[in-house]
Amino acid sequence: MRAILFGGGLSLLISLLGTRYAIRFFTRQGFGQPIRDDGPTTHHVKRGTPTMGGAVVVLATVIGYFAAKLITGQAPTASALLLIFLLVGLGVVGFLDDFLKVSRQHSTGLRSRAKMIGQTVVALVFGVLALSPVLEDERGWRPASDHISFIRDYERFALPAVLALLLIWFIVTGFSNAVNLADGLDGLATGSCILIFAAYTLVNIWQNSQSCALEAGAKCYEVRDPLDLAVVAAALTGACFGFLWWNASPAQIILGDTGSLSLGGAMAGFAIMTRTELLLLVIGGLFVVITLSVMIQVSVFKVSRASGLFRSIFKVQAGHRVFRMTPLHHHFEMLGWEQVTIVIRFWIVTGLAVATGLGIFYAEWVAGVG
Repeated sequence: MRAILFGGGLSLLISLLGTRYAIRFFTRQGFGQPIRDDGPTTHHVKRGTPTMGGAVVVLATVIGYFAAKLITGQAPTASALLLIFLLVGLGVVGFLDDFLKVSRQHSTGLRSRAKMIGQTVVALVFGVLALSPVLEDERGWRPASDHISFIRDYERFALPAVLALLLIWFIVTGFSNAVNLADGLDGLATGSCILIFAAYTLVNIWQNSQSCALEAGAKCYEVRDPLDLAVVAAALTGACFGFLWWNASPAQIILGDTGSLSLGGAMAGFAIMTRTELLLLVIGGLFVVITLSVMIQVSVFKVSRASGLFRSIFKVQAGHRVFRMTPLHHHFEMLGWEQVTIVIRFWIVTGLAVATGLGIFYAEWVAGVG
């Protein structure tokens, strides 16, 4: 438990102080955020705001974790190292995208195909290692399993190795892109991530206290290294807290793809290794809804242009748009909502989603024990 406190506290301090110097450094280097011309006009004032701030979050998390392990004299575990690999790997992909944007001073960086290839490579390496028998502990538990999970693995839903790897790829790329879509308003993604990583800190602490390694039972958790995963979750929570001090409206620095891809990937990593893959759809419900808004907008727009039958059934014109602009937070901007209002209300939605997810998680255990 001391490692959790040290990891969270140190990463908070490093992020809080480090972001201040990152703002100065990125400003001197001219690493300002390009703004898409077709976005909300209120965002044009953000042009030139330092970006790639997610590098500080990643660095603070890594330093906070390893410093906590050093202070407590504990060795890093396979699960935590895999999660850090996922965090850093996706951060590198995002950094390349951000660097191309600022060097070209254009809102497009890596081509979508190149970015997806980078995410895929990181996700598949993570998946192969997490499922590998090489990383089994003395109980035969691996960091990830080949089962579909909600609160724990569904024993009836074992997947072939290829499908299990495909599921890991889908979750990692899906949530890394989902957080990237949500990173459009000052503090929106960062504040929401704080709540989600705090939730996974609690989930991992609970799974450690009810681990099958301590006492076998019908509702014990077969999760490898839950307490060490809690250290990483606490470090991420602290790093996001420190960054939010400077990222809150009006933001003095922006996460960029460096931060959004890595934070989304970390969420996926926690869900996979805590055997709560489907529960992440509840806890991270805000990011799911934001992603669905984009998918609905693009799908309806394309189908309404291509299909006269669709237009006649739904009484819409060609190129119909369900929302005024996507992702979803931009829709509310176009309705006249203030950015701060949207961010706070979306934080509230995330808080409700997290509370619901934790409630389901605990209720399942109580129902099973009772």
